[in-house]
Amino acid sequence: MTVHPLPTADPAAQGVDASGVHAFLDALEADPDIEPHSLMILRHGHLVTAGWWAPYTARRPHLLYSLSKSFTATAAALAEAEGLLDFDAPVLSYFPEFEADITDPRSRAMLVRHVASMASGHEDETVDEAYGTDPAEPVRGFLLQPPQRDPGTVFAYNQPCTYTLGAIVQRVTGQTLTDYLRPRLFDPLGIGETLWQRDRTGREIGFSGLHAATDAVARLGQLYLDDGVWRGERLLPRGWAARASHPHIPTAGTTLVGDRQDSIRGYGYQFWVSRHGFRGDGAYGQFCLVLPEHDAVVAVTTATERTQEYLDLVWRHLLPAFRPAPLTGRRAADTALRERLERLALPPADGGPAVPERAGDWS
Repeated sequence: MTVHPLPTADPAAQGVDASGVHAFLDALEADPDIEPHSLMILRHGHLVTAGWWAPYTARRPHLLYSLSKSFTATAAALAEAEGLLDFDAPVLSYFPEFEADITDPRSRAMLVRHVASMASGHEDETVDEAYGTDPAEPVRGFLLQPPQRDPGTVFAYNQPCTYTLGAIVQRVTGQTLTDYLRPRLFDPLGIGETLWQRDRTGREIGFSGLHAATDAVARLGQLYLDDGVWRGERLLPRGWAARASHPHIPTAGTTLVGDRQDSIRGYGYQFWVSRHGFRGDGAYGQFCLVLPEHDAVVAVTTATERTQEYLDLVWRHLLPAFRPAPLTGRRAADTALRERLERLALPPADGGPAVPERAGDWS
């Protein structure tokens, strides 16, 4: 694989005001509950901001948590385009060996598009029940959990939904998600090393577990921003990005979501609808923010439980920085921003020398 660097530009040349990026960095670093690890901003297809807080580096793979789900959905879209998967087919049709075991009518009525949109009919998370019921085959364990509602009528953020979607892709392709995506997505996008966690079945789990660099997140976001076209080559089916980012099921008022303003606008196919654009979203602040109205992508890795507050800072500081036209006379500001990004570092951890009488324990 030949990795081509993302095209770069000064922020001002792409209509990005460096002062807004400075304000965003100031806000992140002033919040004791947010530990930023990386930030990449693309505008009009150009990388205008990139920084990593040492000891994190550009090439270091990062656990993406549930941002992995957006890659799983992308694999499902590719399998659909190849005629291997049907979003309107019953989930059970891909696992005929469970036919006699799965008797609940709602489980039998569950379609691929229902698990793709977290609308299986369950009212809550079932991951413990699925793995507890059948550790050797979590799909069977999931389908043995009777949904409380008809599939397609209620949202619940439910890991076995994505696990099952990924399991279908791996079954119909005969490959792991990584092996299937490598020639179709990862290599064409220039995504380097990745690693995806597997369970005891040998499957990559789909709902989490993908380790990849921030650059991979940025490239996926740009691909979705451009409706699946990368450097003139169509990688994803036409219109898939719109399907994936369309709210297929309402999320407001559900248990997980509460009143978080960027989670009450509906859920697509493994993407959340945000106040601005849509996003892939992983625990502790792993974000792929796709902002069509600004022709921008923001890719970040973080360690924080205050994920809504993080998004609030993006909207407060970065959105006003996206201007409608190139900015002039900003060379000094762009240079100052670049120099700041080059010296980003997390503060040293608190601690002290070993207690003298126990120093030998570490020697």
